[in-house]
Amino acid sequence: MQSKTSRTGICAAVLAVALAACAHATRLPEVRPTPNAQRVAPGSEATTPAQASPQTSAKGPASASQPSSGSQPPALQQPPQPQQQPPQAGSQAAKPDPQAAGTQKPTFRVQIELVTTDVIVRDSKGQFVADVAKDEFEVYEDGVKQDVASFELNRGGRHTSLVAPPPAAAEEGILLPVSRPPSDVAGRILIFFIDDLHLEFRNTARIRKLLEDMQKMLIHDGDMFAIQTTGPSSVAVDLTYDKKRFADAIKRISGSELKPSEIINGPEGAEGPSEVRYRAHVAFSTVNDLLLTLDQVRNRRKALIYVSDGYDFNPFEQARMGEDPNGFFEGRTGVNRADTEADPWQNQGKQFADADLVRELADLTRTANRANVTMYTIDPRGLVGSPDLDEQVDPTEWNDYLHKSQDSLRVLAEQTGGIAVVNQNDFTKALQKIDADTSDYYMLGYYSKNPDPTKRYRAIDVKVTRPNMTVTARKGYQLKRQPRTGTPPPPPAGK
Repeated sequence: MQSKTSRTGICAAVLAVALAACAHATRLPEVRPTPNAQRVAPGSEATTPAQASPQTSAKGPASASQPSSGSQPPALQQPPQPQQQPPQAGSQAAKPDPQAAGTQKPTFRVQIELVTTDVIVRDSKGQFVADVAKDEFEVYEDGVKQDVASFELNRGGRHTSLVAPPPAAAEEGILLPVSRPPSDVAGRILIFFIDDLHLEFRNTARIRKLLEDMQKMLIHDGDMFAIQTTGPSSVAVDLTYDKKRFADAIKRISGSELKPSEIINGPEGAEGPSEVRYRAHVAFSTVNDLLLTLDQVRNRRKALIYVSDGYDFNPFEQARMGEDPNGFFEGRTGVNRADTEADPWQNQGKQFADADLVRELADLTRTANRANVTMYTIDPRGLVGSPDLDEQVDPTEWNDYLHKSQDSLRVLAEQTGGIAVVNQNDFTKALQKIDADTSDYYMLGYYSKNPDPTKRYRAIDVKVTRPNMTVTARKGYQLKRQPRTGTPPPPPAGK
């Protein structure tokens, strides 16, 4: 009996000591929040003293204190609340544990991407200058001089010298493997966009001959190319080195553009000819998808060869409305024109057709500049005179239609640093210039000094300190739109 009673007493004493230690572990030291602790980075959560883990709070300075004496067991006593218990006068506040303070340290994430632009330097004779040093380049973004972080010279589409940018700093606590340069860095990337929805059917033979010349003059060994159409030609060739696929695609290309008579007598909408708008939107959306894909390719010159007759959202407006101010249709028979006046409310949106075209072209060029893609637009019609004899079109309206369509191609090329091959029959010289531009160039990269994400559009100006030099580069780029904070994610597909 005595041994059993003694063992019971020993167990009770051990249990009392353990309960007292647990009760003391629940007492948290008072931590006064500092101003730095109140600053929380976006996307992170602040850790208050009441949310501290038991392992952190158990490391206080009084962990070896004895259990308190009283009628009530220590385990049943309510622990004091740190927020309601004021510090005693003359007493020194307990210092928080360094590990506990480390959990309250805010983290700020700053993402800086390397901005790259390809630059072509020519002398007074128009020849490419291949001996320009890195220190001779000056890059300005919105008038502020930038520090060139990467410098690369390409001759014949091949890398001949390279100053790589410094590697991005890895996040603290994360071990990353050593990055390796990609093995597939030879040659160029050429995208051939054949907008057969805006190519005349009667020019099919001329278009195929142009594509054959492109294959011979533009595609060299080691170059990757892709082909994409918009209409019934149904050609979609992913990036490849196989030239045979280009030859097979040429045989399937044929124009399917709307004739002037089809536009004049076609269905009308509030914004003008509905079929004209639909075809243009198909072309623009297809090009936009190509540019988004090319945006994933870094540190290589990317050229988009754009073959099209151009765009006009409001062609032959007077003929569609049944008007004949120039007397072109007087005395002519068999001309199908509207006999009634058009509804003014229905045509209210047509007066903004030119503004809509400018806006869509601007969106396309911004996407191209963001992906560092240069567009080279080619009008396969060449020198265009009057329309076909079987098309009853007023010459004045035909010239307006022709100029607007050619101007749209000029905008795409000039705003992306390329050239527009319009209103000319000599495609050989134009293809030679495109080949030279895509073969010999410099690739410069810098980290923008402007940290303001609300400044989306950034103008770029590249200069060379060497006199009598002509510099060709893209004029600017636009940052991607940041997602709004607090916006719920889109629902999953199929729901």
